[in-house]
Amino acid sequence: MIKIGLLGCGNIGRIIAARAENVQVVAVFDANPGRAEELAALCHARPYTDFDAFMKEDFSIVVEAASIDAVRRYGEAILRSGRDIIVLSVGAFADDEFRERLVEAAREVGKKIRIPSGAIIGLDNLKIGQISPPKKLLLRTTKPPASLGMTAETRTEVFKGLARDCIKLYPKNINVAVALGLAAGRETHVELWVDPAVERIIHEISVEGDFGEISIQVKNVPSPDNPATSYMAALSVLTLLKNLENPLVVGT
Repeated sequence: MIKIGLLGCGNIGRIIAARAENVQVVAVFDANPGRAEELAALCHARPYTDFDAFMKEDFSIVVEAASIDAVRRYGEAILRSGRDIIVLSVGAFADDEFRERLVEAAREVGKKIRIPSGAIIGLDNLKIGQISPPKKLLLRTTKPPASLGMTAETRTEVFKGLARDCIKLYPKNINVAVALGLAAGRETHVELWVDPAVERIIHEISVEGDFGEISIQVKNVPSPDNPATSYMAALSVLTLLKNLENPLVVGT
């Protein structure tokens, strides 16, 4: 059975710890001692607030469910310790220099950086853009105003531009755009809207290229304990973990 270490003990970490199949969570790390201890008790793991002590545990994969800052701070050390890393806070890779440094570290030690599909679908076939570059890659995201800490009486556009610029203003809300760009091989254009009439987070993806046109709409159900987090994002990590050793690989 694959042993994993869980970096981050928030809502998604809790779902992973409670429902992971075919893997064993042996250690959890969080800067908040209470959260680490609570989650460790849930999955019979050992809690840590010291990263170096956490890394002395016996696991082969780290699942990051913490933050962009955590990826930047710990990502390279995890890879150079001889472990794969699954990254949910994909926004860290909007920084080209950091991304290339992490990829090079993984290459040098023969390890993998795995990015789950998260709160959207379609990442697998968007990778054809690496062979036939898309002429258009647009993500239009609509959120309830409260999820961005805002108030609005009507549907309002709060950002329009490139993903790398959007993530500077809304670092916790645009991981999807960065994941799309990494898959398709070009940066994503983003429209971020708030709408008091919506209760779910809506992602609309538009792609055009020599291969044709793609239109995808996803209406995410919030996680049970955190309305700002997509339940689909947590499920995508669970699915990735479940299939790590499956000899049948589906998707591009």
